[in-house]
Amino acid sequence: MADEETTDAVLTAVGPRLRELRRRRGSTLAQLSEETGVSVSTLSRLESGQRRPTLELLLPLARAHQVPLDELVGAPETGDPRVHLRPRHGHGGVTAVPLTRRPGGIQAIKLVYPPRTPSGEPELQTHEGYDWVYVLSGRLRLLLGEHDLVLGPGEVAEFDTRTPHWIGNPGDSPTEVLALFGPQGERMHVRARPARR
Repeated sequence: MADEETTDAVLTAVGPRLRELRRRRGSTLAQLSEETGVSVSTLSRLESGQRRPTLELLLPLARAHQVPLDELVGAPETGDPRVHLRPRHGHGGVTAVPLTRRPGGIQAIKLVYPPRTPSGEPELQTHEGYDWVYVLSGRLRLLLGEHDLVLGPGEVAEFDTRTPHWIGNPGDSPTEVLALFGPQGERMHVRARPARR
């Protein structure tokens, strides 16, 4: 019985949370409906608590609001404040450490390229998205269309990934890179200093 009451309390709190997230984004129900494919009436009933949230409804809403599902349902804290980064080892020995955990939107990744990787002849590739790379240490070779660039620490490159490209480490020591990647072509927003009057 206590479990049932806890579940009801959690589900009742979802509606106001959804309304607050939508209002914070300055979005209307119609705009959110267009973005998620969930009808305006269903969204309205979810926010008012007249409809019980389901996973099928919450997943697109979590993506649209760019928050983890846990945040939508108010899941309790796990008690461990540490962020447990899980490196992934990819093609040519490149290690990728995801730095963001939210679904969708721009993803931040730390990449570590071992010396002289990937090996072999560079193969240019294209895919949907937009990339921004900042060299933390070492040297990074970037083939971008007809350009052949070598970037050092503190240098940045940004490009539309539909342009044929290849990235590698030409040096004898590891290269560390901070990459921001927008899978749907999202770009970083750079704020400029206000003009002086």
